[in-house]
Amino acid sequence: MRTTIFLGALTVMTTASALAADPTGDWRVADGVAHIRVAECNGNIWGAVIWEKEPGGLDAHNPDASKRSRLTLGIPILINMKKKAGVDQWEGEVYNANDGKTYSSTIKPVGSDKLQIQGCVLGFLCGGETWTRIAGPIPPTSAGNVAKPTRTAVAPKTTGATELSKGQKPAAAAAIATDAVGDICLIPDIARFTH
Repeated sequence: MRTTIFLGALTVMTTASALAADPTGDWRVADGVAHIRVAECNGNIWGAVIWEKEPGGLDAHNPDASKRSRLTLGIPILINMKKKAGVDQWEGEVYNANDGKTYSSTIKPVGSDKLQIQGCVLGFLCGGETWTRIAGPIPPTSAGNVAKPTRTAVAPKTTGATELSKGQKPAAAAAIATDAVGDICLIPDIARFTH
């Protein structure tokens, strides 16, 4: 009996620890205007926009003129993040569609439902924000692509009907339930680096 209780407690602690250190899943950005799907693509962490409060945004500030007319839905935001040895932290780049710039960045899970994003310019002008988990984590599949995130983890509380954020239109709320992006590892801007 004691062994069973000990093993059960160890399993719960191990599961909670693994979830706390897993950055994969769907995340709401700090100001709530977008959701980012974070997944492991060929061993590194990537993140892409999967939902926008105001659909139809363009990547107008991209330094590559050929990309300025592309929709921001589906663009990579977290780029080729590599795990740092010995800590639950990943390093790579973050793309900011608001100014079209790419910054050196780190991500770090905080508990099981927060993700800290830190970006720096020139190694010292740093800023960041904390995202909130809305679904996940996402288990990798044997094919190297990712499965869809589970919708049971840390989902926002509702009253049974779809709740609207202040000023959110019903059509935008309906977009939350749909998944127009799917497996982010298949997005061309990610796939060309990971396959």
